[in-house]
Amino acid sequence: MSAVPVVVLVGPMGVGKSTVGQLLAERLGVGYRDTDDDIVAEQGRTIAEIFVDEGEPAFRAIEKQAVHRALAEHDGVLALGGGSILDEDTRALLLGQQVVYLSMDVEEAVKRTGLNAARPLLAVNPRKQWRDLMEARRHLYEGIATAVVATDGRTPEEVTQAALDALELKDA
Repeated sequence: MSAVPVVVLVGPMGVGKSTVGQLLAERLGVGYRDTDDDIVAEQGRTIAEIFVDEGEPAFRAIEKQAVHRALAEHDGVLALGGGSILDEDTRALLLGQQVVYLSMDVEEAVKRTGLNAARPLLAVNPRKQWRDLMEARRHLYEGIATAVVATDGRTPEEVTQAALDALELKDA
């Protein structure tokens, strides 16, 4: 019998999956895990370095393994990297799970990420690239989500409460 996460958080880079994930885990009295952190720890380098050194396809293969492992092992709150839902097998594994899609608009993304160099997919014309990424991904996020929680203009605590309410989960 494998573990099943209590909640899986998905959404674009900079939306607050790590912050909200940690708050959710605290409120629910469970552990928190982030697959991006798993990848960095396992690879011994940043995600940006993996992108630069090996390219996006190699990173996505590493990410897929990390996500599948975390989904099988972790029974708390799990945050997935923004692009992890591009993989069809990953989306299939997420069906039937409690998945919260944290959404935000481009202006909020600009404020939060500063659209900086540590985000390899946003290196050139970041606003356009972010919009393009979201056009390609929004339907994928929505397709696997149990609940969609808008983060625009909300504090991490407000987003956390909205996620708990949407999933009808109670504090520990």
